[in-house]
Amino acid sequence: MKTSTIPVSAPKWLIIDAAGQTIGKVAVKAAHHLKGKHRASYSPHQLCGDHVIVVNVSKVALPPKKGLRKTYHRHTGWPGNMKVASLTWMLEKKPTYVIEHAVKGMLPSNRLAGDMMRRLHVYADDKHPYAPQKPEALSLARS
Repeated sequence: MKTSTIPVSAPKWLIIDAAGQTIGKVAVKAAHHLKGKHRASYSPHQLCGDHVIVVNVSKVALPPKKGLRKTYHRHTGWPGNMKVASLTWMLEKKPTYVIEHAVKGMLPSNRLAGDMMRRLHVYADDKHPYAPQKPEALSLARS
């Protein structure tokens, strides 16, 4: 029995401005487009998503108590060395990690996840080196 697969079209370049938006809305939209679920030719076993550029991550909106309530955990490997960082501290020190961590949790845990994450480009301010690719602006309004 012969099966056919639809050839994957070339990925587009999309840009999301995170200024004034919540982390979750930005991460959901980015993960949706990285996975390729917005395309009619979506197939879960193929890499058919787009490149997503997220800018102005340091200007995301936070609810008043969320910055202290949400924490990030990591372990150094040594006994008793669990490191805990709050969301406000992470936004000051590593603002790009917050979006990368949120998007990674929304992608599937399979062989394509690494390739999808390589198509995510996150920047703290509005400068990025992908202007020659002519990225299209992506609105976060429901469509």
